[in-house]
Amino acid sequence: MPLDFNFEEILHTEFGVGREVNGVESFSLLPVDAEVQTALREMAESTWNTICGFEGEGRVYEPSEKYAPQEYVFLPIESVLAENLRLLHQANDIEFVAGALTPPSALFCYFARFADRRGRRLTAVRRATQFKGIVKSRLIQFMTDALKIVADTTFRLDHDFDLLVDSAYVHILRPSGFEAIGGLQDAICSAVPANIDTISAQMEFVDFTRIGAYAAAHPRAARHLASIRSQGETENISKPLLLNACATHGIGLEEVNEKISVLSGFEMAFLHVLDRRMYELELVEGAPERYRAASRQRVSD
Repeated sequence: MPLDFNFEEILHTEFGVGREVNGVESFSLLPVDAEVQTALREMAESTWNTICGFEGEGRVYEPSEKYAPQEYVFLPIESVLAENLRLLHQANDIEFVAGALTPPSALFCYFARFADRRGRRLTAVRRATQFKGIVKSRLIQFMTDALKIVADTTFRLDHDFDLLVDSAYVHILRPSGFEAIGGLQDAICSAVPANIDTISAQMEFVDFTRIGAYAAAHPRAARHLASIRSQGETENISKPLLLNACATHGIGLEEVNEKISVLSGFEMAFLHVLDRRMYELELVEGAPERYRAASRQRVSD
């Protein structure tokens, strides 16, 4: 996936932090000198170079997938899962706050925003884990020929960012970082009712009442729901084939007034079927083997 930005034509660079105070998240800008601006640009370029080093063009991020610590996935910027990052990328009114680095415990990310000669923006974001550790620690430095404790608030930049945002996509290098920065857990759990409504409308032969209640109380189930909805394939699911798949994997169902209802205790297994994670192999005649895929990636036809 190409990047809609030119690192060789950067005209403007901003640096800021994300803070959470009393459960409310906000972003603030901080003034930085030319040396720091250069370092931020190098970090962003390093991030993109690492992304370009992966084979293929990446794949769309899905909440129910398990990813490697570094793996290129992306999301359209208009995705509901990218809302927080889209707001940061497109914001024109972020204020400069001189004391934004304190208290360090309030920091959840830091970011850089760049603009090139054609007016295109690039936003680069990194979790504040190491950043907070440095801010809270006591550092020493050489002052003439003696060591001295640094009393002022200080920080250390990382080698790269967790993700980059351009006009069309969120380019993700570290999926776990994206989830933490984007507040994904809360967003996915909040989206359970809407996801249930969408899927129910496409699969009118299924009663999703129990599934919805289960997902509202179990974040992992909520993630599967979000993935199922994002795939956009539920409207083509066949009732007879779904019944057959559930029978194959021992999923308890009942049918009332021609509607399928999942029995208590089988909610997650049913979601695994809809999320295409249950499969069966028979390599030894008469001895079928059933498995659940921890990660799913469709092979080419």
